[in-house]
Amino acid sequence: MPARIVIGAQYGDEGKGKIVDFFAEKAELVARFNGGNNAGHTVVVGKETFKFHLIPSGAVQGKECCICAGTAIDPAVMIEEISMIEKTGRKTKLSIDGRAQIIMPWHKQLDGASEQAKGKQKIGTTGRGIGPCYADRAARQGIRFCDFADKKRLDAKIKEIAPTKIKEIEKVYGLKSEFSVESTIKEFSKYSSELAKYLSDCSEKVNESIDAKKNVLLEGAQGTFLDNDFGTYPFVTSSHPLAGGALVGIGMGINRISYCTGVAKAYCTRVGSGPFITEIEGSLADQLRKKGAEFGTTTGRPRRIGWIDLPMLRTAHMWNNFTDLAITKLDVLSGQKEVKACISYKAGSKVFDKVPYDTEVLAKCKPEYKSFKGFELPPKISSFDDLPQEAIDFLRFVQGETSVPIKIISYGAERMQTLDLF
Repeated sequence: MPARIVIGAQYGDEGKGKIVDFFAEKAELVARFNGGNNAGHTVVVGKETFKFHLIPSGAVQGKECCICAGTAIDPAVMIEEISMIEKTGRKTKLSIDGRAQIIMPWHKQLDGASEQAKGKQKIGTTGRGIGPCYADRAARQGIRFCDFADKKRLDAKIKEIAPTKIKEIEKVYGLKSEFSVESTIKEFSKYSSELAKYLSDCSEKVNESIDAKKNVLLEGAQGTFLDNDFGTYPFVTSSHPLAGGALVGIGMGINRISYCTGVAKAYCTRVGSGPFITEIEGSLADQLRKKGAEFGTTTGRPRRIGWIDLPMLRTAHMWNNFTDLAITKLDVLSGQKEVKACISYKAGSKVFDKVPYDTEVLAKCKPEYKSFKGFELPPKISSFDDLPQEAIDFLRFVQGETSVPIKIISYGAERMQTLDLF
């Protein structure tokens, strides 16, 4: 079976966890290629709810899972998630690539200190140390999982790096360090002894699985418009959530991915700062936020709410080359008298049908909308034809404007509340 990648087409939080869980039923291996515990996937199975930040959603179905080189790992979070799965009687079939970066105590403290120093220019990071961890990777002073799994190398790396980080915290930011060389060695030695057994070469594992014609599923964190290069910079994440990011994050060739599923909500949300052209506020936003449980899996922060943005989806398709779309949370729009879709942006006399590359230009854009009659979803949905005509019209319009076929429609948190149009 060919490899499929699942990509967030908006600002993250699109419901990728549920879609990965949907595809994972037929997958033999699920690989996570970017990001850290600054994002979360929620998977609902009957009365059980799983909130993952690092381990791929396929773990719920007992699939073999890989945490690949492009990720940033908080060992404490990893141990907690393994425990969460195993407490349910499930076994974790987990491999962690030796090249993956380890989030250290200095990364977390520097993340918070740097964000505070920005004042009104805050990016809205989660404070989980992701940015500083990736910065250290680029500066070639990161600690990789292969270092972490070897106690001697780990101790040496901590002794080499920690004193400089303590000076930076104290001299640049005027703060007292929350860690010491000794406390870090003690804490991380314990983590190492628990996680070292998962050390692997995930690039080799994924490529060999594809060569063996296994069904491989690739999972990323965040969404297209948080990409470090192509997103709404500087209000972006520190890795690459695009389909191309998987090639580097896993270590694989450009012809290895056969299918690319873009995931988008039937509306749009954003966490943190940055331009959000279709943002709505007031009672309607509060209503949709409450109905959609739009609060961050990682931070609990309320998400900003907006209408679906078609320039975004067109641009996301251009960058990722989606073979199909999954539209999630259609149920949240149920009961509205009117539903809107942004068809273009306008800044002065200029009209954009895709997202402009300059974030300052984007911030000046105003949305141009097409309105649709609202709809009420029936209590039971077995096929596409069970949807109200108004919902069908809305979805067909989105499909036509993006030139990507909609193959999955999610209308609730449960696994069964999913229309499979493949």
